[in-house]
Amino acid sequence: MKHANTQGLLIVISAPSGAGKTTICRRLLDEFPDLYFSVSCTTRPPRKGEKDGRDYHFISAEEFKNRIGKGEFVEWEEIYGHFYGTLKKEIEDLTGKGHDVILDIDIKGAGNVKSMYPEGVFVFIMPPSVEILKERLKERGSETNDVIKMRFDRVMEEVRENERYDYVIFNDILNNSVDIMRSIYIAEKNRRSRLQAGINDFYSITGGI
Repeated sequence: MKHANTQGLLIVISAPSGAGKTTICRRLLDEFPDLYFSVSCTTRPPRKGEKDGRDYHFISAEEFKNRIGKGEFVEWEEIYGHFYGTLKKEIEDLTGKGHDVILDIDIKGAGNVKSMYPEGVFVFIMPPSVEILKERLKERGSETNDVIKMRFDRVMEEVRENERYDYVIFNDILNNSVDIMRSIYIAEKNRRSRLQAGINDFYSITGGI
């Protein structure tokens, strides 16, 4: 039962490159139709199969910079010449209506989101092991050992950021990881502080007998 003054839950999922967070997010979204995905803005052109408003809000660099100036992003960054950002309005419109929102975001962005929405639930997806991480990086084949080492060092720096998150999932078996993510979501939905509106309603009804 959803109460009119119940705030929706914000779930932020981050991971180092290749840990599989996007797949886990998609599986969770497929299972819970009432769970919404926060669509980010980007200035890069759409890739084949991507749709505006579903995968990203595709906007011009000029519009993006204008929105930065207006303070419309909770976080943003530039990657390889293109801008990416998460709109405050996108999150607050949904959670304000009682909808739960999942945000698939990198580690730097998650830190900015946490400073603004500390009541959110922050989940970090870990690679299964250091050995598997190394193998995945080597599988690219075309990269030199120096590039692989640089990528590995960067991922290990990202892994250390897990200390800032509420939950950690080692993504060794995908189905198990999805089960854990589902359990986190259901448990957080039933945290007493999030159900206070319903508790208050219960008291007011029983008090009238």
